[in-house]
Amino acid sequence: MRDPHRAGSWGLCPSSLLGVWCPGCGGLRAVNDLTHGDLAAAASSNLLLVLLAPAALALLAVWTVRRWQARPLRGAATVPGWSVGALLTLVAVFTVLRNLPGAWLAP
Repeated sequence: MRDPHRAGSWGLCPSSLLGVWCPGCGGLRAVNDLTHGDLAAAASSNLLLVLLAPAALALLAVWTVRRWQARPLRGAATVPGWSVGALLTLVAVFTVLRNLPGAWLAP
């Protein structure tokens, strides 16, 4: 069994080799910690993933129910157009903040 907390157990991230933490760095450790019920450790690995996971799960649940019922995704089940821009802005700000010297958001 591979432990994502051991360096190199799942390979090396190209961006971390360059000294830059991408928005996904620490994501595998965060998912592992969430599946073990350790919310604090997950948040310290990748806070953005922990904050966005409930929304992603809710969207997946709505999509699954609608597909099961053979109903199209319309109305309240669709994602507003502005949310894509907001998500990209959030990811960009998170990336910049986690790469500042002494940043506590770094994995």
